[in-house]
Amino acid sequence: MTKTQTRAWQRMLSGRRLDLLNPSPMDIEIEDIAHGLSFVARWNGQTHGKYPYSVAEHSVFVEHLFFSLNPHINPKWRLAALLHDAPEYVIGDMISPVKSAVGPGYAEMDARLTAAIHLRFGLPAKIPDVIKKQIKRADTSSAWLEAVQIAGFSEKEANTLFGKPMLSDLPAIILRPHAPMQVKGQFLEVFNDLMEMI
Repeated sequence: MTKTQTRAWQRMLSGRRLDLLNPSPMDIEIEDIAHGLSFVARWNGQTHGKYPYSVAEHSVFVEHLFFSLNPHINPKWRLAALLHDAPEYVIGDMISPVKSAVGPGYAEMDARLTAAIHLRFGLPAKIPDVIKKQIKRADTSSAWLEAVQIAGFSEKEANTLFGKPMLSDLPAIILRPHAPMQVKGQFLEVFNDLMEMI
């Protein structure tokens, strides 16, 4: 590599070398995703609790919410819900104001990684809009609950930023962040269960 070349790949614990600019589905492993997401903190780590609230824990919760809102949905769309933030295993979780400041480059990289991840696990590169909307509904409800319960937002602030969710969308749950390796195990368990159903 010459001094003028910029490294655009990441070495994974599986041994894979993932090209971030042109990701191949063949270089994506679920163990890498689960491990990475379990150590990526949501809310830039600004949450209450002994551990950060990880993207993996959020993803498992979003899949749970998505399924509770769509109990007869095809399991492949539940898998899409679980993997909705999967690219963050390599590009991290940026809060919305930072994404806006970074510009379209982040969104483009996210889209390329999402497509490769989807293809790796038998999903269409682009999820149908009707499914995306339902995943977004679960994602937004999760964000609202996280904001109010563990990220220090008032309900008024959360309502302004995320919209007030319908009470039927909010389960009676108290969010408590868990240890990364415990969350990794939960993520992989949900993934494996869904893959058996597909």
